[in-house]
Amino acid sequence: MRKSIAIVAFLVIFAFLAGAAVEMRPFGEPDQSAMDDHFLGDTQERHQVNNVVTAVLFDYRGLDTLGEATILFSAVSGVLTVLREIKKDEKEEEVATK
Repeated sequence: MRKSIAIVAFLVIFAFLAGAAVEMRPFGEPDQSAMDDHFLGDTQERHQVNNVVTAVLFDYRGLDTLGEATILFSAVSGVLTVLREIKKDEKEEEVATK
């Protein structure tokens, strides 16, 4: 049973990767979509920002950026909490051995 599930999973993944490989653009040929023209033309008028990267980062992807900052803050807080607990335990062991 496990072998048949593994074979089916392999075939599904292989089909997905083969389909993605067929749909890829040739290397070095950029996508000619209208999104880049939209960002370049709309940034100055709509957002009053000279830097397109700033407009995309803070206006178009503002919630995504806020989420990334929240995750980073949570990770740093967690690491500092763990390190503080380790240091506290080491001090308690020092006091107990004296």
